Amino acid sequence: MSALSSLARRLGPKRWFARVGRVFVPMDRLVGKLTRGRFVSMNLRELPAFLLTTTGRKTGRPRTQPLVYGRDGEAYVVVGSNWGQAHHPAWSGNLLANPDSVITLAGRHIPVRAELVEGPDRGRLWELMRSQYPGYAQYEERAGRDIRVFRLVPR
Repeated sequence: MSALSSLARRLGPKRWFARVGRVFVPMDRLVGKLTRGRFVSMNLRELPAFLLTTTGRKTGRPRTQPLVYGRDGEAYVVVGSNWGQAHHPAWSGNLLANPDSVITLAGRHIPVRAELVEGPDRGRLWELMRSQYPGYAQYEERAGRDIRVFRLVPR
């Protein structure tokens, strides 16, 4: 594990880190767009990230968000932790309203269809993501809500 990844895993659960992280999301989004998804600043080997483009449920306009992801076979897994805030992130509501979206990974645009994961499968995928980034456990505790877990299946 790289020193940077180790530091991110150790600091991720801290409240101040979440506040600072939210400030850098627009920069991640810009860097990801400029490099066509070839670089996302959180894209550390142990914390893989991509750009998710959803359709805004209120505006109908494309909305792009950098996210850490996991793999479940051919599908991608993302969680709506929102840095441990009490409300769900906007992108997760966009996926519920319109599950067809696109991920940009390593310069490739991959059309996907989102599925909100519930029941035993949610528990399995939640543990997968927690093992990848232990800060998610603190985010869920701090948020006081069930964090949404989505499977993004390539179309």
